Amino acid sequence: MRLVARFGLEEDKAIKVYSCFMKKDGEVVFEKESENFKSLSAKYPTAIWFERKIRDDFGIEFEGSFDNRPLYKHERFPKSIYPLKKEFQDSDIEYSKFEPYEYESIKGDGVFEVAVGPIHAGIIEPGHFQFSQEGESILHLEVRHFYKYRAIEKIVEGKKPLEAFRTIERISGNESLAYQKAYYKILLQASKKDENADIKRYNSLLLEIERLIHHLIDLGFIPNDAGFGAALSFCSQKSEELRRVLKEITGSRFGFGSIRGEAKKVDKERILNFLDNLKNDIEWFREWINDIPSLWDRLDTTGILKTKNALKYSCVGVVGRASGLKEDVRSRDDFYKEIGFVLQREKSGDVAARFKLRIKEALNSIEMMRKLIDYSDKKISFNGFSDGEYCAFVESSIGELFIFVKIKEGVIDRFYARDPSFISWQALHLMMSGNIIADFPLINKSCDLSYAGSDL
Repeated sequence: MRLVARFGLEEDKAIKVYSCFMKKDGEVVFEKESENFKSLSAKYPTAIWFERKIRDDFGIEFEGSFDNRPLYKHERFPKSIYPLKKEFQDSDIEYSKFEPYEYESIKGDGVFEVAVGPIHAGIIEPGHFQFSQEGESILHLEVRHFYKYRAIEKIVEGKKPLEAFRTIERISGNESLAYQKAYYKILLQASKKDENADIKRYNSLLLEIERLIHHLIDLGFIPNDAGFGAALSFCSQKSEELRRVLKEITGSRFGFGSIRGEAKKVDKERILNFLDNLKNDIEWFREWINDIPSLWDRLDTTGILKTKNALKYSCVGVVGRASGLKEDVRSRDDFYKEIGFVLQREKSGDVAARFKLRIKEALNSIEMMRKLIDYSDKKISFNGFSDGEYCAFVESSIGELFIFVKIKEGVIDRFYARDPSFISWQALHLMMSGNIIADFPLINKSCDLSYAGSDL
């Protein structure tokens, strides 16, 4: 089984730990523990971040854990405060005494450390990368994020289900529609409603637009980080054109507020013509890039994530599929197969594989969008939500997104989101061996993981 997520939940003043697994046939399995918590990190390496977060959230210790450092509680975050306990209701906290964080490092003659971040020259969220170096060669990398800790899980606690949409859709800007769609699926479950076929097509159309926008951005930035800025100029123009289409449909460049149980009318002929031109542009771009040997010298064999490591770390999305894995939420839904979805994979697991995979997925998204646009205007309304525990999966532009919601007495008692980046960030260090530090931005961008999505 593959580990999907692990999180804590308070019930009658007792803390339970939920572990979510997925079988090879797509069946979802929950294991619930209320005592004698044991670490899963020996079998599932990515369990360690989940367990460190649960420790910060609720104060639980895991037997057999090899890493008990705080995850989001940074140097002056009060260690005695457990913000996800029901008893914690403070709107402000006082900083505690500074306690240094002990980074992983390699010792030896000629080995030194390089700290990158948390503030970066680029316009990105804060994140820290601690390198152990021998000359230009990377020996080890530790990723440390969670500098903002927006307390999203606490913010939505106690809200009525429909009130939480505005917060949830803003968890990660490049996955807004994916978060909306996942939460919408949960509300359908809680209201005992079937998913309307026309609304599903509309929602899926928006999600593929979002995926295509971010694939185009990455297809520009990856060559740019290898010194070929012309690709960024070209792809930025195309992604901007597509973002304007999204605004034309939804009223928002990020699609905020657009997945709420309604399928809106669009100018089908205009969008189909736009997709035809975009397909031609991407195919031209692919031929253009393929004819630049010096660029492929930088992309090929750089930042390799071996298949066995991708599998061991339960990687999802482009990161996993570029290393030969088959994980894609859409492949588990017959609806997507009917509209032309084809699972795309590469095997080499390097920057080149992640670049080529994005081109293939972009072209497949265009083919699906041509069929998705055939729907009728529809609107449904929610008349109430039943108490219970619900979960949903959506394939975002980064990978498999998982949301869990517990509704109790008509309000949200527990909200948990596991961004695909929370998984794949933990495998980034495996891509560094045999590379020089100058290639780190290129490797990192080829994964294009979300800082905000992980930092709840």
